[in-house]
Amino acid sequence: MEPTPKTTGGCLCGAVRYRVNGPMRPVVYCHCSQCRKTSGHFVAASACDNSDLQIIDDDGLHWYASSQHAERGFCSVCGGNLFWRPTNGKYVSIMAGTIDMPTRLKAIAHIFVGDASDYHAIADELPLYQDGGSDELDGTKI
Repeated sequence: MEPTPKTTGGCLCGAVRYRVNGPMRPVVYCHCSQCRKTSGHFVAASACDNSDLQIIDDDGLHWYASSQHAERGFCSVCGGNLFWRPTNGKYVSIMAGTIDMPTRLKAIAHIFVGDASDYHAIADELPLYQDGGSDELDGTKI
């Protein structure tokens, strides 16, 4: 886990802005079908403790219950995919592309590769997990 004090980010149109006041998990690439459907490819996401996420502007923020286990936060104005959080979890995943640079983060793994689309060949040297991998990857050890 890498410390990222005063990390900020938001959606394309600016209707949703946030600040993270604590450490963030390194980036994990998720290839599950829900992430593919919401992002158009696969998701690159960091994560932080729920208590460290401060929503600064929420004019466009909308939460969608994507399953009985989790919900996804997006901007209802521009459609930007911002957050994923388990229903009863202590952390929230943050889509890495929404984090203002410099992010100071590195990618560490691919998860749910068994669900990756057939057009995509994973060509880096990061570890591959057929499922969600270990606790460090899902955000529970932030």
